[in-house]
Amino acid sequence: MVKGVCELLWLKRLMGALGFPTQDTIKLYCDNQSAIKIAENSVQYDRTKHIEIDRNFIYEKLEEKIIEVLYVKTTEQLADVLTKAV
Repeated sequence: MVKGVCELLWLKRLMGALGFPTQDTIKLYCDNQSAIKIAENSVQYDRTKHIEIDRNFIYEKLEEKIIEVLYVKTTEQLADVLTKAV
């Protein structure tokens, strides 16, 4: 998710530099409900110690209303065709 957020922020800045500023919240679709819940929760648990920086980065962007993480079923995930081996 962190790499996706970084790419979205880069695209937002690029669009702004080209004269197309975006005011809307950027939607990030994820098929992992656990990752969404961890990103939205400000409390750190033992199982999230190794991803603390990434989790805090995503949580910060969610709080600033820059991104919005939405759940999408794995069968409806269009990116899987491009990222998973066929």
